[in-house]
Amino acid sequence: MHYGYIGQGNLGANCAACLLRAGLDVTVTDINKDAAAVAMAEGAKWADNPADLAASVDHIITCLPSPAVSQAVAAQMLPAMREGAHWIEMSTLGREEVLAFAADAAKHDVRMMELPVTGGVHLAAQGNITMLAGGDKDMFDLHLPALHAMGNQVFHMGPLGSASIIKVITNMLAFIHLKACGEAMMLAKRGGLDLSQAWHAIKASSGTSFVHETEGALVLNGSYDVAFNIDLALKDLGFAMGFGREFEVPLELAAATEQTYVAARAAYGGDAQSPMIVKLLEDLLKTDLRAEGFPARLT
Repeated sequence: MHYGYIGQGNLGANCAACLLRAGLDVTVTDINKDAAAVAMAEGAKWADNPADLAASVDHIITCLPSPAVSQAVAAQMLPAMREGAHWIEMSTLGREEVLAFAADAAKHDVRMMELPVTGGVHLAAQGNITMLAGGDKDMFDLHLPALHAMGNQVFHMGPLGSASIIKVITNMLAFIHLKACGEAMMLAKRGGLDLSQAWHAIKASSGTSFVHETEGALVLNGSYDVAFNIDLALKDLGFAMGFGREFEVPLELAAATEQTYVAARAAYGGDAQSPMIVKLLEDLLKTDLRAEGFPARLT
């Protein structure tokens, strides 16, 4: 099966490389050809634009930074896709956007499956990211070998739109955990504890979390470099707040965390790394959270 992969950012490049290492035929494209270096080093073919790619492959995977970019790519891609082809959309989208894109695809006799992922770029590089699929079960079954090439845990969440809800939930939890992690480590620091020992003690306790064990380590290093920026976090929190209104669920912790990210964007800019919400607290209290032996990037 010949896949096209559009979007060679931090996540897309690593996922495309995993497909290639699994022996699949992959053609890639991106607005920046240099971004495709990771996949092309594994043997990916290059297409100059989404339309050329769409005309040359069986099915297409997209991994793009915003709904607006997904829409622009779809406008080029869908008319060139083969009848009966599948579009696997890995971007984080709202449920209504997923359903609208699927309706547009159907006009071109293309079926769509949503496939947001969670776990971080470092796990994508290992082929160990978690994949959350939404769409028809027969499509899911057909592409399962490719999904397992990219991720070690793959869940079929139900019909289209289902995966967008669970992805937003997982990201919402991660952002809340990060805010809590920063406050906890600041308590440890101001309480006179050794931060390295405190981090390890929390990791071994009932208070640990995936975010503490990964992004918390980057905070202690001072790099904050999780390859996910504040603008993306605010986009996802916006989706969460929208679901809260739609389903009439008060999201008090998510709302407070969203405001922290708004403040971080005002302080550091939207391109700043997501864990820099902790730096807000460091700056406010003029207390750095640093410890020896923690990585600058997750591997």
